[in-house]
Amino acid sequence: MKLNQNFSKLGDNYLFAEVERRVTAYKTEFPQADVISLGIGDVTQPLSMKVVDACKNAATELSMRAGFRGYGPYDGYPFLKNAIIDYYKLRGIDNIHPDEVFVTDGAKNGIGNFLDLFSPKCTVLIPDPVYPAYVDANVMAGHKIIYLDGRENNFLPMPPARVKADIIYICSPNNPTGAAYTVEQLKAWVDYALDTDAVILYDAAYESYIEGSDAARSIFQVTGARDCAVEICSFSKMSGFTGVRCGWNIIPMNSPLNRMWLRRQAVKFNGTSYVVQRMAESALRGGYEDTKKMVEVYRSNAKLITKLFDKLKIQYVGGVHAPYVWFYTGVDSGEFFDYLLKKARIVSTPGSGFGKNCNGWMRITSFNTPERTAEAVKRFETFWKEFVEVKDKVLTCL
Repeated sequence: MKLNQNFSKLGDNYLFAEVERRVTAYKTEFPQADVISLGIGDVTQPLSMKVVDACKNAATELSMRAGFRGYGPYDGYPFLKNAIIDYYKLRGIDNIHPDEVFVTDGAKNGIGNFLDLFSPKCTVLIPDPVYPAYVDANVMAGHKIIYLDGRENNFLPMPPARVKADIIYICSPNNPTGAAYTVEQLKAWVDYALDTDAVILYDAAYESYIEGSDAARSIFQVTGARDCAVEICSFSKMSGFTGVRCGWNIIPMNSPLNRMWLRRQAVKFNGTSYVVQRMAESALRGGYEDTKKMVEVYRSNAKLITKLFDKLKIQYVGGVHAPYVWFYTGVDSGEFFDYLLKKARIVSTPGSGFGKNCNGWMRITSFNTPERTAEAVKRFETFWKEFVEVKDKVLTCL
């Protein structure tokens, strides 16, 4: 059997699977422990009832001969594509064409499967720290990876000198750091991509968390981006679709990637289900106010966390334009994870799992209820005051 040998180059375990393994082991040992999860980026607010009603109505349609649908369009139904276009218009972007919108079953698949379009000889530029799926997908594809030290410029690295890559990954607002680029900063990346004939895969899964106008909502706010960029977005974190699965890719028609992606989807994908697409349409139309309220819950949770970090004088980024807070501990990330879980019963995510430059950093999310987040903040304050007194005695300091 001839197997893809690139799989042997992957790490032993996917970061979030390892976090789940450790948490499960702890809960098994201490079944009565009241554990609060601020780790994996799973939403906790229920779906909007308007979205649920859209689900019911769509399912009812399928139960009738007149409303039954079989295979849908590979690129998505027009009603959802048009809703996405109108969503961009709210951000001042009014030049998206329906043929540039491709509905997917989520940003993770939308960005991972996109690698089918590129040669295995590609060189990929990835900032470190990074969402680990970017790295693993490119390892599987056999690509050469160049890592960019993401610690510069407050975790908003700028284009490197004398580096040539075929594919550039940018996530803004960023997972795991929560840092977000301005339009001016993204312009430097667009110019770099145009100069080096590279394509930017722009992950905008958290754009709905941006407050104010100082951060970019889309790379297509940048002049020239339509000549070098693809944008990937998701309903997961804005509308509670983590278990529903729906997202979209925007691929300008002037790019050969547009027709290639449609061809790829026709071969390997039968389209996101009609019911899910009706739910997604509702999240952007009739249920949009509920979508905004859901995001606001997590924004408020993040403000609780950053207010505490300010009080404790903890070094951090994020928490303003994103549901993630990235903070420095000064000790080994894996050990801190275990210690926080043991002492405060709070689940976080070790920064070391996001790249080689990240040991000592941790990610905490705002994805929980306001009540549980407030309890976690209370626990963390007590924990941190004890931690600073004993860290050099019980944990590996950096």
